[in-house]
Amino acid sequence: MCLLVFAYRTHPRYPFIFAGNRDEFHGRPTAPAGYWADHPEILAGRDLKAGGTWLGVSRSGRFATVTNFREPNEQIADARSRGELVTNFLLDEGSPRDFRQAAAASGQLYNGFNLIFGHCSELHYVTNRDGVADYEISPGLYGLSNGRLDTPWPKVVRAKELFQKVVQRDHVDSEDLLALLTDEWRPSDEHLPRTGIDLSWERRVSSIFIRGDEYGTRASTAVLISGTGEVTLVERSFGPGGVEIGTQRFEFVAESAPVR
Repeated sequence: MCLLVFAYRTHPRYPFIFAGNRDEFHGRPTAPAGYWADHPEILAGRDLKAGGTWLGVSRSGRFATVTNFREPNEQIADARSRGELVTNFLLDEGSPRDFRQAAAASGQLYNGFNLIFGHCSELHYVTNRDGVADYEISPGLYGLSNGRLDTPWPKVVRAKELFQKVVQRDHVDSEDLLALLTDEWRPSDEHLPRTGIDLSWERRVSSIFIRGDEYGTRASTAVLISGTGEVTLVERSFGPGGVEIGTQRFEFVAESAPVR
């Protein structure tokens, strides 16, 4: 996933509100969001090449998502799949704090990543780039792309502005969250980040929603978790050219919802 925004413990009804786009090559095989046959406690899409996922929730109310760190010249050929970090947390039965320490300690096994994980009363962040960092996230509104958490890339700043307008309402609707993820505004060249990729590619990936025939936004996801443990996950899938190909909606009550 390459662009996400979330509000943590700022809304009176929803301790956790999330909206994010997964950007990927359209040729990479992917299963849409659903309960996994081999791990039915996990609700997530699935990367059918490596077996992990970019975002998911568990029946116990856990949430996790990962983004890659954009560093085209620093890739480890035999690195482990970053998607397994999300899967491992969703299956883990220990504390998020303990998992954070383990994820930080094993960071050298992966190419650059940003990992957000926890539940509606405890949220954590780990990255293995730009100086390893791991910490518990304070209540607030955040944005993340392929740099560190809250790095003010133009698309992150714009997404946070659009997101704030949605989450300040008493009623937060998943369709409004998905709508902000369709924004295709692009900044001028002088405001683009310089991350080591070609300028033409920097332009192509500078919008919240990326429309392309070979590479682009594959899925938009909205997640709402209420203080009483009600979980809503809505995923909208897209094909080449940004054509919408389906929407999956799931609602359940977490089995062990933490008390806010």
